[in-house]
Amino acid sequence: MTPKERIYATLKGLPCDRPAVTPIFMSWAALYVGHSYRDYYLDGDVLVKAQLAVTRDFSLDQISAISDPWREASAYGVEFDYPEQGVGIPRDILLKTPQEGAALPRLEIDRSPRMQQRVESVRRMAAEMGKTHSVLGWVEGPLAEYADLRGVENAMMDLMDAPEAFSRAAEVIVENAVAFAAAQAQAGADMIGVGDAAASLIGPHLYCEVVLPLEKRLVEGIHAAGAAVKLHICGNTSAIVDLMAQTGADVIDLDWMVSLATARQQVGPRVTLAGNFDPSGVLLQSSPDQVAKAAADCLAAGRPRFVLQPGCEVPPGTPEANIRAFCPCNGCLIGDLLRPRGGVD
Repeated sequence: MTPKERIYATLKGLPCDRPAVTPIFMSWAALYVGHSYRDYYLDGDVLVKAQLAVTRDFSLDQISAISDPWREASAYGVEFDYPEQGVGIPRDILLKTPQEGAALPRLEIDRSPRMQQRVESVRRMAAEMGKTHSVLGWVEGPLAEYADLRGVENAMMDLMDAPEAFSRAAEVIVENAVAFAAAQAQAGADMIGVGDAAASLIGPHLYCEVVLPLEKRLVEGIHAAGAAVKLHICGNTSAIVDLMAQTGADVIDLDWMVSLATARQQVGPRVTLAGNFDPSGVLLQSSPDQVAKAAADCLAAGRPRFVLQPGCEVPPGTPEANIRAFCPCNGCLIGDLLRPRGGVD
């Protein structure tokens, strides 16, 4: 099977030769090809170079355009300072009051340099690897983007004190996210990641009442554009995993704080889960043997429809041997679990 065939067989519950492996690489990939993280997210050439390198060298099943959370925010008008090895730092919040969210504009992607750059990175990766590999585009989810523009603490307060103002802003955010996703799909992304990290900070009732309907609309819009959807909510989502599955996303990412076995029981066998060993305590700080054991435990708990990856981004400083330990490449320590074979995984 090709890597792309492997991923979509997993999603459909069809016979698959081995589990797909799709770790999230950003700053580690930049350093791997001799560049800073700032180079990676501000220079589309570096992003493509880095993603091609890790996808090929670690025999991954998906190449990704994920870079940083600020592309849409910069298009809305947020200004940043960009440290060499850290994510961009906003100079100020854009929305000083919740009512200002009603004036958010419809974004023109071709006039938004950082958004257009991601589209072009997707186009280049798709031209290079799209026939054999899944190509993952990326957009920010509705609550995450609102928090980017309003500040996290203000956003949490607005959900309680000014829900109507939040909803008006979120309507525009979702519309823009669908358009951004559609542009990436047209450029060759067969799957779009939706990062809605702030949603892990609220309880299940608020998530169900306020955020879930917005994420559903975003997922529906991406599906209408012809791409699958991967929902990624960093943090402890144990209380909302069953609700995340109701978004209609094709893949549900789980961070390391979530019990994979419990999540599988909650969502049933027809939902594709991805995750979820600890990227810091295990991948960064432990030995290759310990990484291999954690990955094997995930494979056992996540089946039948499961994609292997750490719970979140591969941290900078992670030993290469630890990455190779769970990837289907030279140095793999779970080759008996990742070696192509017949049957359904």
